[in-house]
Amino acid sequence: MVAGSTIPVAGIFAPVEAMVAALAVLSSGGLALDLTRFQIPWINRRFLYWLAPLLKDNERRRFTGATFMVIGGLFSFLLFGPQVAVPVLLFLSLGDPAAALAGRRLPGPRVRGKSPGGTAAFVLVSLAVVAALTGGDAIDYHWGLLMGAVIAGLVETASLPPDDNLTVPLIAGASMHFLGV
Repeated sequence: MVAGSTIPVAGIFAPVEAMVAALAVLSSGGLALDLTRFQIPWINRRFLYWLAPLLKDNERRRFTGATFMVIGGLFSFLLFGPQVAVPVLLFLSLGDPAAALAGRRLPGPRVRGKSPGGTAAFVLVSLAVVAALTGGDAIDYHWGLLMGAVIAGLVETASLPPDDNLTVPLIAGASMHFLGV
C-alpha cells in the first residue's frame, strides 16, 4: 500500500512533466529488468530469491505487478493528467489490498475467483479516497470521481488481462476522463 501510494501522492505535489519523466524512467527500468530476467536464468533465480515474498506465483514467468503499476501510472499521468491519475492510482494502491483482505476473510460466492465483499471493500476505500482528496483540496470534486471509484472496483473484479495494475487505472481513468473529471 505504501509503495504503490508513493506515485499518486508525489503526483499531488510534482508537476505533471516531472511525473511523466520519472514514470517513463521507472517503466523502462521495470521492463528492462523483467525482460532481462526472462532471458538470463541466473538473474531470474536471484530476483525470485530476493523478492519471492512480494511476488504472486504467476509473476515468476511474466511481468511483475510493479512493472504494470508504473506503466499504468505513466499512461494515467500522460493521458489524463493529475486530476484523474492521482485518484485512480490511489484507488488501485489502497483499494486492491482492501479487496484482497476482505475477500479472503468473507465467506460466500466468488465471481471469477473474487469475492463480492472484496469488491465492496475496494469501492468503499476508493470512495474514501475521493472524500480525502476533495476534502483536503488536493483535487477538485466532480461526480465522475464517484463513478470512477465504482468502475475501478468492477474492473478489479473482472481481472482483465494483462494485469489489474494496468487495466484499473487505464479503464477507470478513461471513464473518469470522458465523464469530464
